[in-house]
Amino acid sequence: MDETPTADPAAPWREFSVLIVDDEPGMLSFLLRALRSRCGAVDGAGSVEEARPLLQRSHYDLIILDIALPGLSGIDWLHELRNEGYAGDVVLMTAYADLDTAIDALRAGAADFLLKPFSLAVVLNAIQRCFERSRLARENFVLRREVSTRSADVEGVIGQSEAMLKVCDRLKRIAPTPATVLLTGESGTGKEVAARALHRMSPRADGPFVPVNCAAIAAELIESELFGHVKGAYTGAAQSREGLFYYARGGTLFLDEISELPPAAQAKLLRVLEERRIRPVGSEQEVAVDVRVIAASNRDLKAEVAAQRFRQDLYYRLQVLEVTLPPLRDRPEDIPPLVAHFMSLLTPTLGVPPLPLDPRTLARMTDYDWPGNVRELRNLVERSLILGWFDIGPEPDIGIRATVGNDETLEAVEKRHILAVLAACDGNKSETARRLGISRKTMDRKCQAWGI
Repeated sequence: MDETPTADPAAPWREFSVLIVDDEPGMLSFLLRALRSRCGAVDGAGSVEEARPLLQRSHYDLIILDIALPGLSGIDWLHELRNEGYAGDVVLMTAYADLDTAIDALRAGAADFLLKPFSLAVVLNAIQRCFERSRLARENFVLRREVSTRSADVEGVIGQSEAMLKVCDRLKRIAPTPATVLLTGESGTGKEVAARALHRMSPRADGPFVPVNCAAIAAELIESELFGHVKGAYTGAAQSREGLFYYARGGTLFLDEISELPPAAQAKLLRVLEERRIRPVGSEQEVAVDVRVIAASNRDLKAEVAAQRFRQDLYYRLQVLEVTLPPLRDRPEDIPPLVAHFMSLLTPTLGVPPLPLDPRTLARMTDYDWPGNVRELRNLVERSLILGWFDIGPEPDIGIRATVGNDETLEAVEKRHILAVLAACDGNKSETARRLGISRKTMDRKCQAWGI
């Protein structure tokens, strides 16, 4: 076996190493000569038995492996490599191929499949794709390590765009104060994430953070939920109950979708904000509460005031400090760190490896308007991790599908995905629908069709 000379410092892949395994001396020599001037280190072997000690002594970013080898076949060794934890790319080669062989190779974990004889351009293109994925994986790892710093050290708020850095700076200035905060922005822009960040950075961080979705509570129950009630206050009130304001004492109460509060509850909330005292439904006594209120709305509250659907005095009382979360379409540079964040969050739960974000997929993502904003992007990442490819734009061909062994129909994959999210939400269909970015009616229709 020839010694590998030092690669040209200007070589395109000098940081990568390659192991070539082929029992044909002519093909092995051809590949060694072609790659030694381009890569940092290149070794060759004529069989799996010869290759094993090389792999034990050195790390290889890529293995180019013939299928028909003396002794153990390339596909069988690839299965062993994956079971042993080898994470590098493997390109399989063969002169005798049919569709079943190609699919078996990809299911075994091959990154690419080359049919002999092939030109130098074909093999170099395959290697380029592998090394590009490797570079992206390294960059994603670094991104995950740096993302909190690039987000101005606001835990949970992900972004490196100028717009998000300004949001983070404003949140850091606001957090230490006791003032009421109004968070505005389109649905899915991360208002609850910002509210939690405000709480964690405030002197109330050791106290409770109590989120309330005002739209999810029936109008006739909202006052009881917020302020509590005494026994007999209304039909069915068999015992007294303390409200969410009481539970949030010493901490933060987050009122999401504040525009959905009915008029009577708006009047009571205004009084609580001014006097810091609550009166449970049916009670004659008031209770002092030390609570910071953060409200959020995806509607234009000024327009709601003009339409007489929201109290003007409550609007100005809430708007002591206002922070607007920008839509994702206005900050496309935040997409890569967000994708990296969601993959690091979801891969342990789903039990799947992360996906590389290649330039073509990133271009499609940045060209998309993201009407569901960050929530929609998170759903895309979760769905894509389950499917094994970034599910945006046209579906990939069967070869790419085979890399994850996906023989299910899209309907079956959708059902599995929805049921997994439903289980994660402890069977709460409303929360499941919110996370998936679908209506509750659609959720109910699908569950009924599946007999749930």
